[in-house]
Order: sequence, then C-alpha cells, then structure tokens
Amino acid sequence: MGKAKRERVLSDTEAKAELNMVRVSAQKLNLVAELIRGKKVAAALADLTFSRKRIAGPVKKTLESAIANAENNHQLDVDSLVVAEAFVGSAMMMKRWTPRGRGRVGRIRKRFSNLTIVVREAGESA
Repeated sequence: MGKAKRERVLSDTEAKAELNMVRVSAQKLNLVAELIRGKKVAAALADLTFSRKRIAGPVKKTLESAIANAENNHQLDVDSLVVAEAFVGSAMMMKRWTPRGRGRVGRIRKRFSNLTIVVREAGESA
C-alpha cells in the first residue's frame, strides 16, 4: 500500500522543469530567465544558444527538458509551446572567510539558486 496519487498542480496544457542548486547567484540567473519569458520555445532556444552568459547553457538544458516533458509526458504540441513562466529563487549559501588586515576576517558568500521553467501551449493566453 502506497501513498495516494497527488493531484496535478499545473493545468493540462502546461509542463515544467526545474534546475536546483545551480552555482550562480539568483540575480545573474534572473538576467538570463528574463531573456526567455513569454517567448515561443524556438525563439527562446535560439536566444540561449547565442547568449554570452555562462549560465545560458544549463538554462537551455532545462528549457529542453521542459519541452521534452510537454511532448512525452503530456502529449502537447511542441510547435505551439510558449515559455509561460521562468522564475528564479535563491537556494543555499556557502559561507567562506578570507583574512583581512589587523586580525579581522572578511565574509565571502557563495550563492546557489533554483530555476523553474513552465511551458504552455499557445492556444491559451501566455
């Protein structure tokens, strides 16, 4: 006997993919997420392919995963998909220390963040 099946959070015309614990600050990741919000997936993939940002590669992989989820798991039409949401949240923070003058210490925060991409069929409002 297992747990009861959980209700689907997204609508039937949506699919999502997540990228967790990526080693970049949420502010930098949000700059790349802004590039693809509201665009058709073909245009978003082209923008990420030619972006000069370091994090654009993992974001592109996550978008491709969301497209594959829509096609294989939810039988959505790939040609009519739009990036409905791309939101970023901060995750853990590694705290490191560096020596400073007069016996003091300086704090270094190495930030991690999470990315969630939701794609939706364009038949609905995007």
